[in-house]
Amino acid sequence: MSKIFSILMSFVILLQSVGLHSDDLVQIDEFIEHAKFHSEQYGDNVLVFISKHYGELKAAHEREHQEEKKDHEQLPFQHHCHLSSIVAYTNNPLDSELETPIITEFKATHFFYQAPFSSSHTKGLLQPPRHS
Repeated sequence: MSKIFSILMSFVILLQSVGLHSDDLVQIDEFIEHAKFHSEQYGDNVLVFISKHYGELKAAHEREHQEEKKDHEQLPFQHHCHLSSIVAYTNNPLDSELETPIITEFKATHFFYQAPFSSSHTKGLLQPPRHS
C-alpha cells in the first residue's frame, strides 16, 4: 500500500513540476470536443488545432474568431504560470576593506564547588554500594 501511495505522490509531483494542474485533466473532454469542432468546421488536423490554440497561430485565431472566446477559456492548459526570480545587487564600497572583528575581553567569573551539606549525605544514605 505504501508503494502505491509513493508512486501516486511521485506522479502528482511530476505533473505539478511540468505545470499540469488537476483542473487541466478535468478539461480534457472540452479539448477533444473543440478539436472535433475545428476538424468539422475548418478541416484542421490536431497539429493545426494545437498551433491555433497554444502555438504561433493563437493570436491570429483569437482575432478572427471572437465568437469562440467562451470555448477557448474552457480549454485546458490556459493558465499562465510565470516564474520570476528576484535578483538584487547591492553596491558595497567596503568590500575590499575587511573590518577586523571586535574582540571583547573575557573575564572569567569565579566558580567554585561547594560540597552539599545535608543530614542524609553525612549519614551515608546516598553513598554508592560497597563490596563486602
